[in-house]
Amino acid sequence: MNAFAPALPDARLLPLGDAALTVEFGSAIAPQIHARVLGFASALAGLAASGRIDGVLEWVPTFRSVTVHFDPDRIAGEALAADLLALARTSTSLTVAGAHWRIPVCFEPEFAPDLDELAAAKAMPRERVVELMTQTVFSVYMLGFQPGFSYMGGLPEALEMPRLASPRKRVPAGSVAVAQRMCAAYPWESPGGWRLLGRTPVPLFDAADAERPALLAPGDQVRWQAVDRGAYETLQARCAAGTFERASLRIEAVSGEVLP
Repeated sequence: MNAFAPALPDARLLPLGDAALTVEFGSAIAPQIHARVLGFASALAGLAASGRIDGVLEWVPTFRSVTVHFDPDRIAGEALAADLLALARTSTSLTVAGAHWRIPVCFEPEFAPDLDELAAAKAMPRERVVELMTQTVFSVYMLGFQPGFSYMGGLPEALEMPRLASPRKRVPAGSVAVAQRMCAAYPWESPGGWRLLGRTPVPLFDAADAERPALLAPGDQVRWQAVDRGAYETLQARCAAGTFERASLRIEAVSGEVLP
């Protein structure tokens, strides 16, 4: 262990109703804390596979915690709480080596209604905002809110902005957005309060893909690739026609540009 690394806080247990417990590993969104979350979730999976936690129904990892849902008629909450805390103290940190993606995004005004406002607030040209967005490697921490919605860390501090004071009633599918120090892309049309900086034509959720319906998964890394309106429309048409392979966006699977 690095002698100069900050000590990580002890895990703490939080009751969530009468059929769930949350094990919290810290209060920040940080790689070290998320690694503890992944290690704990992996240890839980091992116990479940061996049949040693009968009564546990499922667990939900987040940035900094894991919520464990259980059947109180099959397992006592007090005993499970003690077991979870013991497991949290002994489980190791885990780093998931996910896929690396380069995903096209159009940053033109029609698709980026908040880009100019963010640029003005940060006293930088819009081109600099796009440059920072496309130079950054974002890390996927978790999925939530809606199927395939990926919460990504790594947004440069220079682009940090609060959520909108009044959320939009309609955010188009594919919108690339930021809030605080996070980045995300909306797989579906929905309400939302994040600031919209661009849009990707690539479907982020495909129910027909039984093996991987959500394009992104925790542990993945993402780089946005700026494209113009023409390239956006070409890719959008190919996706609608079913002739675009999502796998071609994986960085290790491509040579040169990913676009036609």
